[in-house]
Amino acid sequence: MLDGNAMTSERSLLTRSNVLLVVGTLVAPWLLCQAYILTTAGDEPFETMPECDANSRNCAHLGGGADFRMEALSLIIDVPLIEVREHLDAYIESNNADVLVEEQDENSTYIHFVERTSFWRFPDDVVVAASVVDSTSTQIELHSQSRLGQGDLGVNPDRLEGLHAALVG
Repeated sequence: MLDGNAMTSERSLLTRSNVLLVVGTLVAPWLLCQAYILTTAGDEPFETMPECDANSRNCAHLGGGADFRMEALSLIIDVPLIEVREHLDAYIESNNADVLVEEQDENSTYIHFVERTSFWRFPDDVVVAASVVDSTSTQIELHSQSRLGQGDLGVNPDRLEGLHAALVG
């Protein structure tokens, strides 16, 4: 049986300031990480298709003669460019990505956008170039790279596989 002092002591642990202290302690690492990301990984638009460094573990590329960490995906897809653009717009919207560069004409599309990982919000740059092959097919080149860190835990190759599937429809 608890005496009155033990119950009072137990209640004092649940004071508002103690709860705020615990919540603050749990949230502080995430807030510090967000501050670090905002100050060190600002947006830098890619005006041309980037390539992956030979030793990179945080980049993936498909097409343009520079495949890196990507295999067995077709560069020419049986989808007209106009539909590729529609699929790309839907992909960008569904992933809440931020477009940094967008250039297009009747025969080609180039777009650089930023996706962020769900919890830590790490920014990853994604670039898509697409050009008309004929009235029913399009050639694509895809690139994804993490701005921070030494490795991506397979996120960039997985992202490009998902993007490729979205473009094919």
